[in-house]
Amino acid sequence: MSNSVMVWFAVAVLLFWAMGAYNRLVRLRSQGIHAFAALEGLFNQYVLIVKTNCPQTDELRSINDSDQDQKISAEAWNGLAAAAEQFNASLKVAHAQPLNGPTMSALVTALATLNLSWVRLRDLPFDVIEPVLPNHLQLQWDQLALQVDIARSEFNRRVDNYNEAIHQFPALLLAWVFGFKPAQPI
Repeated sequence: MSNSVMVWFAVAVLLFWAMGAYNRLVRLRSQGIHAFAALEGLFNQYVLIVKTNCPQTDELRSINDSDQDQKISAEAWNGLAAAAEQFNASLKVAHAQPLNGPTMSALVTALATLNLSWVRLRDLPFDVIEPVLPNHLQLQWDQLALQVDIARSEFNRRVDNYNEAIHQFPALLLAWVFGFKPAQPI
C-alpha cells in the first residue's frame, strides 16, 4: 500500500511541476508580446511622423527638372515615404506574429531602411532659406528614437528571458511538446 502512495505522490508532484513550468513559459511569452505592443506603439509614431510631414506626391512630381537641389530633396522625401510604407507593412505582419523569428528579422531590416532614409534626408544640404528637414521634426524624431531604444531594450530583455526558459531542462521538454518556439530580438 505504501508503494502506491509513493507512486501517486510522485505523479502529483510531477503534474504540479509541469503545470507550474507551463504557466511560467506562457507568462514569459505573454510578457514578450506585451513588451512588443509598447514598442509597436512607438514604431507607429515613426510612420505617423513621416506621413504627416512628407510633401504630397503631386507636389514632389511637379518639381522642375532644372532645380537639381529640389529634385534631390524630392527623391529623398520619396525614399523616406517608401521606407515608411515598407516599415508599416512589416509592422502589421509583426503585429500578428510578434515573436516570430523571420517576421522580426524583416521588421529589423525595414526599421534600418527607415532610419537610413531619414538620415539621408537629414543630411541633405540646406535650401536657400531653411533646411530640407525642419529642426522641430529632427528633435521629434530624436526624442522618439530615445523612447524606442528603451522599449526595444525591454523587449529584447523579455525575449532573452523567454528564450532562456524554453532552453532549460526540464522545461525544454514542455516547450517541445507544446510548440514553444524561440523568439527573435529586435
